[in-house]
Amino acid sequence: MPGLIGFYTFGEGRENWNASNFIHYGLSALQGRGQESISLATTGPGNTLHTLGGKGGVEEFFQKNKTNIPKGFIGIGQTSSYEDDYLVHVKAPYELVLALDGKTDLHENRGEATKLFARQLSQLLHSEKEPLQATSTLINKIGGGYSFVVLTHKQELITGRNPLGVKPLETGSVGFDIAAVASETCALDVMGIDHTGPVETGEVVMFTLEDIRGNIPSDDPGNFCSYEYVYLARLDSQVNTLPVAKVRNNIGRELAKAHQVKADVVIGVPETALSIANGYSQESGLPLEPGFMRTGENIRAALKPTQKERLIAVQLKLNPVRSAVEGKDVVLVDDSVVRGNTLQNTVLNLKRNGAQRIHIRIGSPALVSPCPYGVEIPPRDELISGSLNEKELANSVGADSVSFMTVEELQHAIGLPRKDLCMRCFEKGGPIR
Repeated sequence: MPGLIGFYTFGEGRENWNASNFIHYGLSALQGRGQESISLATTGPGNTLHTLGGKGGVEEFFQKNKTNIPKGFIGIGQTSSYEDDYLVHVKAPYELVLALDGKTDLHENRGEATKLFARQLSQLLHSEKEPLQATSTLINKIGGGYSFVVLTHKQELITGRNPLGVKPLETGSVGFDIAAVASETCALDVMGIDHTGPVETGEVVMFTLEDIRGNIPSDDPGNFCSYEYVYLARLDSQVNTLPVAKVRNNIGRELAKAHQVKADVVIGVPETALSIANGYSQESGLPLEPGFMRTGENIRAALKPTQKERLIAVQLKLNPVRSAVEGKDVVLVDDSVVRGNTLQNTVLNLKRNGAQRIHIRIGSPALVSPCPYGVEIPPRDELISGSLNEKELANSVGADSVSFMTVEELQHAIGLPRKDLCMRCFEKGGPIR
């Protein structure tokens, strides 16, 4: 689940801008979309494409490579939750560097599918006279769910979102001097760039020295990823014009209406479920307490590649506040349940700190299917809700009760028509739409 950045400058004095600085800031805001690998590419006078990649988080990468970060006044960047997942550099017949979020249908393996997409785009850009039309033709031909940013040897920055619209992509600008694209609006905010709106489904936007131009977007409003609103996107972002913080608060309110329980206190699992827990508290009238303290940097445990790393991450970020739970019946609000191991560990720690009863309320339906578009949801046989019902799950993790939202409740909380939301991960063998 990579986070993407594109940065473009115009006009006189553009050689004074350092794209790498802006990419650094933007990727820092998108760190929640991936902490395993990072890469960037820039170009400037001479039209040479410079690339650099490495393992780990954004700050670690930029600190370690501060003497050899590529310079240029145009650039793209990517931070990824996949190990060794870097920008794809195709040198011929049309040199380009590609960052892609999601998965095309060109190959079963996500990495190979991305490389094939980059090669086909290189061929089309070489053979066709109009790059914008060539890219538009390609995304209408190649299925899957993805958004992308491309930097070429001709100082072109091409970005787009395939007609399915599963993966988000946002645009921004600073007057007539700077344009940018990012997976989330929070990255534009951190870069000091004004948000101008989303890249529409099926839309391609091209930035050149002379202008900015785009194709006609798809008539279909799209099939937006519902998991972005539940977990993936940062709280201060907008996704498809909807404020994530407001949607998560709505999720919490819907959860309280439909899944009430007698208790003393509500606590949320940091960080993504805190706004959901706040909504649950507001609707139920139960007090909201800060139930956990984090140790060290903010780590998304669910995106770690191994179970050992996930458990360590949970132990660091979920140290219970004893005074908030001791002697109390607790509503523990989380955004989703994947394998169940971390939830079991959380329940155990709460009981060690004196919680009496623990009622788990989940701000999404049960995850029962892997994502076909590159979100790190494991295979069906690793998803605990694929084999256990709510009562069985409660017994498994040591809770007094567990209750998930329904698909209809989540759709109502998001506020978009059901046909415009992708919920494949919540439906066993369900249709795309």
